[in-house]
Amino acid sequence: MEQTTINTPVVIRPATIFAFMKICPLILVAMGFLLIAFRYFPLFIAPSFAVSVFAWYRFLFIRTTVYEITDEVIRFSRGIFFKRTDMVELFRVKDYILTRPFALQVFGLMDLTLKTTDPENPVVWLRGIPYSNLVDIIRIHVLEARQHNRIVELN
Repeated sequence: MEQTTINTPVVIRPATIFAFMKICPLILVAMGFLLIAFRYFPLFIAPSFAVSVFAWYRFLFIRTTVYEITDEVIRFSRGIFFKRTDMVELFRVKDYILTRPFALQVFGLMDLTLKTTDPENPVVWLRGIPYSNLVDIIRIHVLEARQHNRIVELN
């Protein structure tokens, strides 16, 4: 395996299909309310509209999430109206968990969970990102960050 150095940050977003998969139950509920509204009680259009708006908001929320991986930190920002950006130093990363449920495998996606010693972010979850060798890249940078900061892990 060749040594990969990243001078520019790697920017990753959850895939569009992942966001759509997450809002599918909401779309089905909205269609159910709409069916009830047309068939039995017209006032059920209001809950259908409300659930549809929430589904659209949820879709945008997932799609505006950004994971930025540099040599020293992982930044992840989320939010539409109020952005929140968290940073975790790479030398704090302790464990990597790559999960690929069947639905994500079909679309070439993965969830990456990073367990850290950071008190504010003990678990960093990169959800619905394209399948790649990102774990290896992060691992290399974690080791480099530990050497650079002279961090020695004691178990």
